[in-house]
Amino acid sequence: MPSKNSCLTLASVAVLVVLSGPATTGPALAATQPTVAAASTSSQVHASAVPTGFVDLAARPLPADGERHEFPVTYRNDTTADRTVAPQLLMVSPDTGPFLAPSDITLERRTADGRWEAVRVGTQTGTLFTDLSAARRVLHAGETLTEVYRLTVVGPQATGTVQPRVALFG
Repeated sequence: MPSKNSCLTLASVAVLVVLSGPATTGPALAATQPTVAAASTSSQVHASAVPTGFVDLAARPLPADGERHEFPVTYRNDTTADRTVAPQLLMVSPDTGPFLAPSDITLERRTADGRWEAVRVGTQTGTLFTDLSAARRVLHAGETLTEVYRLTVVGPQATGTVQPRVALFG
């Protein structure tokens, strides 16, 4: 039977892990921290809140010419069941720097009616990323998702890679 001290130590480690979550996870999960019900006393996390996989699309060099460039993210649900997905755009800095900052770019998303709306990006360890939780949607069997982002690099020294991808849930 575990001692009271070992249970307290385990509880302390669990609290530390929960509190440090966004600081220690990569950009893939930084924007998708699972939610825990406030009234719950258990540490159950909704499994569907965390991606189970990613479909990487073709990466391109970060276009640092000050012009607007479109980056379509397309995914077809070829399964026979509904699937929850989220398009995501990563702007990855070179390993040796300089690291990208949100002020180096402007990012927009085309809405269903053709307008462009600003997209805020998160940042972690030199990678800028779009929020997965805001982009989640259900694709029915046979449906295709196409999300178009428009990226303008405004930082004159910005270099890196643009990596479009689709997060898969469940």
